[in-house]
Amino acid sequence: MSTTPDRAGTTIADVWVDPRCPWAWITSRWLLEVEQVRPLETRFHIMSLSVLNEGREVPEKYRQGMIDGWACVRVCIAAQEQHGKAVLRPLYNAMGRLIHHEKAGLGHDMITAALKEADLPVDLVGAADDTGWDEKLRIEHHEGMDPVGSEVGTPVIHVPGPDGQPLAFFGPVLTPAPRGEAAGKLWDGVLAVTSTDGFFELKRGRDRDPIFD
Repeated sequence: MSTTPDRAGTTIADVWVDPRCPWAWITSRWLLEVEQVRPLETRFHIMSLSVLNEGREVPEKYRQGMIDGWACVRVCIAAQEQHGKAVLRPLYNAMGRLIHHEKAGLGHDMITAALKEADLPVDLVGAADDTGWDEKLRIEHHEGMDPVGSEVGTPVIHVPGPDGQPLAFFGPVLTPAPRGEAAGKLWDGVLAVTSTDGFFELKRGRDRDPIFD
């Protein structure tokens, strides 16, 4: 029996991610799995952990990442500005695979490989060091992050609420990404709790590192 969902009344889930965040990567893999069992379309947008943490005290082990992390998000913004928003999905997928599965780092070599994989011009790598893209990056970052407040990171998801108004929330943070109908049931539950008026938080301590499968 086919599990392909009826696409009538497809829900659009807009997700804001930073390619270097492992937790956002896992959540994005879950959303792509949900697409196979629910009428869902995932649209990718860029936020930046480097923007989010500007002016904040961060642990020493994360400080270099805050510096190196500008490159890939600038390239993502440049790619979608020059080639349309649809290119962000394959570019993010390529970057995420290289960063989290191949351990390819955040530098120009990884970015060039991701651009090739996404069938985009490799000269876009020049945006990595171009601060001229930062204004557009900040605009896209704040479009996603401002509706959920300053106490969260990535991923952030926006979906239409029960009243037709946008509903924005942080998470879910999970590992590993559930598959098949389990992914769909989690999506149903996430929508149930986040669409409840006055619901703010459901959380427990993490007891494992990210699992990429």
